[in-house]
Amino acid sequence: MKITFPHLGNTCYAAKAVFDGLGIDYVLPPQSNKKCLELGSLYSPEEMCLPFKIMMGGYIESIRNGADTVLITGSCGPCRFGEYCELQMNLLKKLGYNVNFIVLDKPSAIGKEEFFRRISKISNESSLSINQKLKTLYKAYRIINLLDYIEKEAHKKAGYEANLGDCKKILRNCKKEAFSYNEPDKLLEFLKLCKNKIDNVKLDKEKHPLKIAIIGEIYTIIEPFSNFYIEDKLMDYGVSTSRHLSPSWWFKDAMLSILKLNSIDLRFNSRKYLPYYIGGHARECIGEAVMSSHSDFDGAIQIFPLGCMPEIVAKSILPKISKDENFPILSLIVDEMTGEAGYITRIEAFIDLLERRENNVLHGC
Repeated sequence: MKITFPHLGNTCYAAKAVFDGLGIDYVLPPQSNKKCLELGSLYSPEEMCLPFKIMMGGYIESIRNGADTVLITGSCGPCRFGEYCELQMNLLKKLGYNVNFIVLDKPSAIGKEEFFRRISKISNESSLSINQKLKTLYKAYRIINLLDYIEKEAHKKAGYEANLGDCKKILRNCKKEAFSYNEPDKLLEFLKLCKNKIDNVKLDKEKHPLKIAIIGEIYTIIEPFSNFYIEDKLMDYGVSTSRHLSPSWWFKDAMLSILKLNSIDLRFNSRKYLPYYIGGHARECIGEAVMSSHSDFDGAIQIFPLGCMPEIVAKSILPKISKDENFPILSLIVDEMTGEAGYITRIEAFIDLLERRENNVLHGC
């Protein structure tokens, strides 16, 4: 087995650490980029969403580099993500690539026995003891938590930093250098140093930056290429941002779903507008919008791929929340045809709107 996996935000670092620690052969997928998107779009159905096409491009490149197995997370419900593996397997077979897929879905969706059976397909490739395997998994869990923490703090503190660009520099260097470590223990030590750096960034307490919540479909908000690196751009504008959904959040949510204790805050805040799960992370999107409007955020930006049914439903509800809470919300739809210039113009216009609202409040208008 020579395994590969899609780029899903910071999950690639945890996955790499797992396979390095277990001694399992793998192919590190290429960073999501224009080449991946063009390659995936060439062989994908036109109406499929952006995440599908980027993943397809990454798979093809990884297979050409020797991968024979694809590891991917799954999803049940109306969201098409639950059918990704079947569609992608069929497409790859038509292209002459015969690869296996291991789909890791929530235990609550497929049952504990099936979940552990799928895990064993990977685990059995390692000669380590059960205790050593569990230690490796725990290290990967710590790695993903540290990376998500560093990223979250960098985006939050960017609006308050005394020297513009410090947070972005720390985050960029952290992510770039993290790939050079092939031992989980050394990567953990490096990430602890990065955490210490971001915790000690010099802040200007006199600053009062705009605070924007990033909400929407999980792939397009955690995979920066798919959203034109919106969080990095907002850092350049001196905006403080927050994103509830992350790889570490997804893992905790999946585990707590066994006991039905997952996302209690999001479920509570979404119940007025969307009391049911309709697939994807639409309910989480609505819950985040409500929570943000009740916090000290100035606005929210929803991002989702063209044709994403759950987020289309969420988008139709968000104007009601915006009106009820007097809370500006911008919805951005992305696909392979999205022009970056127009996309950035909409973001800048939204920032201008929030700044005018803030000035009106300060001057009592």
